Amino acid sequence: MPPVRDAAAAAETAYLPPVRDAPAAAETAYLPPVRDAAAPGAPYPPPVQDAAAAAETAYLPPVREGAGVPDGWFREEAPAAAGPAGAAPGAESWAEATAYLPPQAAADPAPQAAAPGAAQPGGPAGQPGGPQAPGEDPAYSPPTLGGNTMRAVDPAQARAEGLSPIIDPGPQSALLTAALGLLLAAAAPFGDLALLLPLVVLQGLTAAGWFRLNGMWPARQGIALAFLGALVADAAVLAVDAVHGPGAIIGTLGVWVLLTLVLQLRSAADPDERMYGLMASVASAALAIVCAGFLAAGSAAVSVGAVAVAVAVFVRALPLPPAPSAGVSLAAAAGSGIAVGALTSIGAGGALLGLAAGVCALIGLRVAAYDYPSKFVHMTAGVALPLAAAAPAVYLLGRVVG
Repeated sequence: MPPVRDAAAAAETAYLPPVRDAPAAAETAYLPPVRDAAAPGAPYPPPVQDAAAAAETAYLPPVREGAGVPDGWFREEAPAAAGPAGAAPGAESWAEATAYLPPQAAADPAPQAAAPGAAQPGGPAGQPGGPQAPGEDPAYSPPTLGGNTMRAVDPAQARAEGLSPIIDPGPQSALLTAALGLLLAAAAPFGDLALLLPLVVLQGLTAAGWFRLNGMWPARQGIALAFLGALVADAAVLAVDAVHGPGAIIGTLGVWVLLTLVLQLRSAADPDERMYGLMASVASAALAIVCAGFLAAGSAAVSVGAVAVAVAVFVRALPLPPAPSAGVSLAAAAGSGIAVGALTSIGAGGALLGLAAGVCALIGLRVAAYDYPSKFVHMTAGVALPLAAAAPAVYLLGRVVG
């Protein structure tokens, strides 16, 4: 079909009306017109050089010279002469105005003199209580033989200050241990059923104290399992003859180790946590079950050993130097063994039994004092472990000297 040669007819049939006025096109344009011709070969046309139009479309108001702008703010400006600290004039005031925290006063380089008569703990730098060099980690004192017998420092404070991790239970726990030991000694001559009541208290304190000593609390399942094993061991010892008492204790201990292993394998905890729980559960059950050795031993041996433990722990809690305190404790345990042995059928053999029970009591007391123990640990493990550790020695030496 031939094209239309008539311009008027073409205009009538066009889709859009013709643009007849150039200013009208400029008013409806999306971008302002480019007023300066682009240079030949330039990739982009130059922008509009109209300051008034730029000010109307700017995002931020224009910056006027001297209106709150610090010196050296713009890159093209040369920085002012630096002060003695290398900072530009006015920088400190701007830093103070925009800081999150108030400015800190300059510290006095010279340390303050100590008050007259005040104690100066510690020694040279790097030693506990002495001044620390800049950037140096705080030094920790090695564990001492005596620890903190009188419990003058809180465990959290001792850990923060880097003191010895050994804090002995102190006189309160010693009094409770002595009372429980005297109850065992007094109940032994009246038969196994009379001995059972203080023994059950000892086994419960042992099961709970060992878990808390290892930092595992509340650990209700582990404590209940260990205490149940102790009760089963007591029942087994009472059910058999005296000569088969050790076999009943060892058999109960083996069964409870297997039961604890099965329960830990069914746990959904991490492998490391599961192994840690297994060792704590086995140790707690073993200590609680071994306490049944007081039931298997003779009444005379129980009386001598329990009194020796009570005397050794009480003397150890007295404010004495570390080495003499241990020696005096063992001597007192041996002397009490002689005294109580003279009242029973053991006789002079009570010295050996009392000495052995005293050694075991001091070992249990040291275990309960390790790794910044809390007051709860001292009132459970610190009370029970000296007697629990002495139970095997009471049975074995009781058979020898009795």
